[in-house]
Amino acid sequence: MDLKTNIVLADDETLFRGVLKQMLESTGKFEVLFDAGNGAELIEKLAAAEKVDFPDIVLMDLKMPEMNGIEATKVITKKYPDLKVIALTTHKGKPFILNMLNLGAAGYITKDAEPDEMVQTINEVAAKGFYYSQEVLQIINGDFLNRNKKNSVSPLDPGFITKREKEVLLLLCQQFRTQEIAEKLFLSERTVEGHRNNLLSKTNSKNVVGLIVYGLQHEIIDISDLTDPINGI
Repeated sequence: MDLKTNIVLADDETLFRGVLKQMLESTGKFEVLFDAGNGAELIEKLAAAEKVDFPDIVLMDLKMPEMNGIEATKVITKKYPDLKVIALTTHKGKPFILNMLNLGAAGYITKDAEPDEMVQTINEVAAKGFYYSQEVLQIINGDFLNRNKKNSVSPLDPGFITKREKEVLLLLCQQFRTQEIAEKLFLSERTVEGHRNNLLSKTNSKNVVGLIVYGLQHEIIDISDLTDPINGI
């Protein structure tokens, strides 16, 4: 029997939370442990959940009273780094997407998305740690390209990121696991972890999402790299 992904919902609309819970649990893949009407209530319930069942994923609305989703995400990513936050919002604006991504959100879904897209995003985040749709990635990539042109960002020192680290970075961004990367590059898992830790340290990133941001910003990777298989590595 497959284990279900434990989810909590944070949204200020009670009816929406109820409908979303019913939809998610009807798939047989998810269990909604509890829900909250704002970020403060969510943080309180998470603290209580530490002693019982703890969630895998939070579906987080951004605009909520008392404590909004952005502020709640700041707290969660610091206090519960293994808890994945997926933004679920009506906002499609670039500033909202980039803000949540920079905070370490594992995914971003708009409320007009198809149910299958939402389920796919949750499944990908549960299995691999993060997932961003092509639409979101295009927005991110376009922002960084425009920002780089405007501010004339100087290129990296050629030796800052080594060739091997770039290979590991690309595979991490393609959501390969440590064991799979080790097999593809004919390295030990310990060596791969060493390269990964070096990348996190060099780029001042907290997680793979941060590495994606860095890779796009400095044109080490592009959108096609995040979906197309690597050939010849």
